[in-house]
Amino acid sequence: MYTETQSTSFSINIKGELYNLSRPKIMGIINCTPDSFYENSRINDEKSILLKVEEMIQGGVDILDVGGASTRPGSVLPTIKEEKERVIPAIDVIKKKFPNLIISLDTVHGEVAQAGIDVGVDIINDVTAGELDESILQVAAKNKTPYVLTHSPGFVRSVIPFETESFMLDMTNFLSQKIAYCKSIGLNDLIIDPGFGFAKTQEQNFEIIRKFEMLKIFNLPILVGVSRKSMVYKTLGVTPENSLHGTIALQTILTSKGANIIRVHDVSEMNDVRILLSSC
Repeated sequence: MYTETQSTSFSINIKGELYNLSRPKIMGIINCTPDSFYENSRINDEKSILLKVEEMIQGGVDILDVGGASTRPGSVLPTIKEEKERVIPAIDVIKKKFPNLIISLDTVHGEVAQAGIDVGVDIINDVTAGELDESILQVAAKNKTPYVLTHSPGFVRSVIPFETESFMLDMTNFLSQKIAYCKSIGLNDLIIDPGFGFAKTQEQNFEIIRKFEMLKIFNLPILVGVSRKSMVYKTLGVTPENSLHGTIALQTILTSKGANIIRVHDVSEMNDVRILLSSC
């Protein structure tokens, strides 16, 4: 089913060193928020954060994705000051305890991104593709920090889907234009994310999986995040807390199709998938 050749030839430059993505990487989610859609992922104090990180390391995590703002439908963005107060101390303490651990910062603001980079952030993960705050692209380019470019056209904090008759074609056009702009400002270390759940219908979410190979035309690493999202639990008629099995099913399919980074709440379970797929 899966061979490493499906993910070969990709690497990103992290602080002057090449980080190889030929083996799928597991990105563990650290939510420093009071309102994440998956309640069990919310952690706010230093002790709990370090315990969670240690658990993820033991489970096989490769990258941590630290965020201080929920992106669930209907959520309200915190102020920049609030977001910095949530994530910067957390990143600082993680970096001091685990200096070699790669940290991604999940933010939509250039000011927060710069503050994160100043305390050791290695990757910027922006779910708006720079559409909410274009300065975030300049920050990533200036610092030569790898950037996750997400398909979220006309980013809105609601359940309104992006209606189109040629969804995958429009997605690739959107990403193509964004990639060209990023490269024009010197932002070359890009990772693309199809943005499961962001302004998409359930049918569109599953269409991405069915036609996943179309995303490979960019010859860039691909990050996917379906962990405990509504496309899983609503399809199965369960809650986010009871959606682990469905999540693992979709993550297995996406890994077998060549996804390079899998963003997850449940690290050890995804590591089991990776080990088994590498044996097939």
